[in-house]
Amino acid sequence: MREPAATVSNGAALAAFMAAAVGAFTLGVVVILNEAGLLTMPAAYAPAGGVSGRTTAAVVTWLLSWVVLHRRWSGREIEGRRIRALTYALITLGVVLNLPPVWKLL
Repeated sequence: MREPAATVSNGAALAAFMAAAVGAFTLGVVVILNEAGLLTMPAAYAPAGGVSGRTTAAVVTWLLSWVVLHRRWSGREIEGRRIRALTYALITLGVVLNLPPVWKLL
């Protein structure tokens, strides 16, 4: 007699994907705000200049969102369709906001 298949939770994996998307979007927003002159991030590493501060802010946001989402979603079965769509949208926006032609629209 066969044992029933065990359900595998996907919450931890989806938390990692969503956190990466939040980090990418954060970087795009910080870059746009910097280029518009609304936000200046201090340099985290002087030889690299301001880009080190902007990327550090994105990494900190990514890590914090990963911790929060992992704690909330770990061990749960989550419908992945909406999370994947939101992840793709946030990553796409983050990449687009990092493009110099978009900066010039400001």
